[in-house]
Amino acid sequence: MSHDATANDDPLDLGGVIPPMVTAFDEDESVDYQTTADHARFVVDRGVHGVFPLGTNGEFALLDGDEQAGVVEAVVDEVGGEVPVIAGVGAPSTYHTVDRAQRAAEAGADGLVVVTPYYYPVDETGAVEHYRRVAEATELPIYVYHIPSKTGNALSHATLDALAEIDGLAGVKDSSKDVPWLSRAIDDHPEFVFLAGSDSLQFPGRLVGCTGGVSAVANALPELLVDLHESYTAGDIEHARECQSTLYRVRDAFKGGPYLAGVKAALSLRGFDAGPLRSPLRGMDDEERSALEATIRAEGLL
Repeated sequence: MSHDATANDDPLDLGGVIPPMVTAFDEDESVDYQTTADHARFVVDRGVHGVFPLGTNGEFALLDGDEQAGVVEAVVDEVGGEVPVIAGVGAPSTYHTVDRAQRAAEAGADGLVVVTPYYYPVDETGAVEHYRRVAEATELPIYVYHIPSKTGNALSHATLDALAEIDGLAGVKDSSKDVPWLSRAIDDHPEFVFLAGSDSLQFPGRLVGCTGGVSAVANALPELLVDLHESYTAGDIEHARECQSTLYRVRDAFKGGPYLAGVKAALSLRGFDAGPLRSPLRGMDDEERSALEATIRAEGLL
C-alpha cells in the first residue's frame, strides 16, 4: 500500500498491483474455470496485492451471467482470503448489474467493480440512480470503473461528486487516460481510493495519488509491476520510473496484435496456456507472437 492508502474510507484499503485477470477458454470457447483459477494463483504467487476477475481483459462482456458467477466462484475458491477479490459486475442495464452484483457477493467476492453503463448514453441522473441501486443491493464496497473510450459514457466531476453521496461507494478505477480529470478527482475525493487503470499511467498515477493500479501487463509479467509498486512505496522514485519506462515498451509490444491478444500470448510464453480469446476477439499469429517474445526477452523479463 502507498503511504496515504489509509486516509480513505475503503474497507478493503485497495492498493498495489491488481491484475484484471484473464478468463481462460477451452478450444471450443467454453469457459475453463480451473485454468482461470490457476491464473489467479499464478499472479498471487508472484506478489500481486489483489485480483480483478471480469474486467476488460477478462472478456466480461462476452460472458453470460452464469459464466460470470462461475468465474468469480473459481477465483474466490483459489485465492480468496489471501488477497482481495474484486469482481467486475457491470452490464448495460441496472437490472442485470444488480443481479450480477448479488451473484458475485454470494460467490464470495470482497468488492465489486461496476463499469458505467455502456452502449446507451447515460446522463448524471441515470448514472447516480444506477450506482445507488447497485449499492443498495449488496453490502460489498463498490468501485466505479471509468472507461469512457469503451462505454461511451464519461463521468463529469459534478457527477462524481453526486456519486460520492452514495453509501457503499469506496473508490474509482480510472481508465480514462485523462490525467487532469484523475488528478482533480483525487483532490476532490480523499475519501475514495483511486486505481490507475492504464499501463501507461502506473507510475504517473501513483504520483497524483493513486494507491495502486490495474495493469493488463501484470497478468503475464506481475513481477515488473510489483517491482514498480514496491520501489515507489519505498521512495525509490528513480527505479519506479525505470520500471514504467520498461512498461511502456512492453505494453507497445502487447499491442502488436489483435485487441487483448497480447496478454494471453505473453502468458503462453511463460508456459501458461489460457486458451483462445472468445470470438470475435482473436489471438496473435506466429509473427506477432515472435515480435512480442523478442521485446520481452530484450527487457530481461523472460
